[in-house]
Amino acid sequence: MRMSSPWREALRTFRRAPLLSALSVASIGFSLFTVGLFGLVALNFRASLRTIAERVEVVAFVLRGTPTEAITAASQDIQAFPEVQEVRYVSEEQALARAREELVEFKEAYRDLETNPLPASLEVQLRPAFRDAVSAQRLAERIKAFGFVDDVRYGRDWVERLDRLRNMAAVVGLVIGLAFAIVAIVIIGVTIRITVLQRAGEIAIMRLVGATNRYIRGPFLLEGAMKGVLGGVLAILMCWVTFAIFRKTTGAIGTSLVYFEPLHLGMMVLFGTGIGLLGSLLSVGRHLRHV
Repeated sequence: MRMSSPWREALRTFRRAPLLSALSVASIGFSLFTVGLFGLVALNFRASLRTIAERVEVVAFVLRGTPTEAITAASQDIQAFPEVQEVRYVSEEQALARAREELVEFKEAYRDLETNPLPASLEVQLRPAFRDAVSAQRLAERIKAFGFVDDVRYGRDWVERLDRLRNMAAVVGLVIGLAFAIVAIVIIGVTIRITVLQRAGEIAIMRLVGATNRYIRGPFLLEGAMKGVLGGVLAILMCWVTFAIFRKTTGAIGTSLVYFEPLHLGMMVLFGTGIGLLGSLLSVGRHLRHV
């Protein structure tokens, strides 16, 4: 199948100026590589936050002497709440055994106890979408309405700090991501601009023989898109090599690190294609408006 004229023209530019084309692809690749590295940091940071968020739970301490039937019925009611993932009942004996195991410095004190001072409790784990301070507080208030509940705790201070950390990470990620995207667009725009200036005489002749702006713009847009795709692939390779080296050198810590999913990799190539098209469109459009 014979290639269309815009494709031929775009490929001819690669053959005509291989060094400039290679530099363009490398520039896009390194720009996307920087974005990719930041994305990897953000991805693993969010994974760490999710791990920490799994510890968000509401603990309801039960009054002594509460019948087991009442606790079982209440546990079933709480389990039906939309924000609740799991309800665990911790008896007084289990609470004491856990304290002896976890609080080693007080091991001797717990061993000499005549009576168990620790109450039974219900540990309520929230679903991922509700692991924030507002949802935890609302759930704590609902659970506190049960008559056998003596007190409810959910670590309000550290949950609020976790919320602030998540919000700050989202804002910083958006700002830095946009900054890197603008830099990448500027780089591809400059490289395409150089190509346009090199072919200024050819463009002028094409205008004289009646070529439309769309016809002239086509090869440059395809060239920018191809450079964006190649730059995206190059960035993926560099990200993978960097990730593999870092994971190997960090030992046990590296085993918990996560890499991009196929969807993320596809978005990186698509992003490279997009900035290649946008940079070409801006550069060619600017030239055509002044000729």
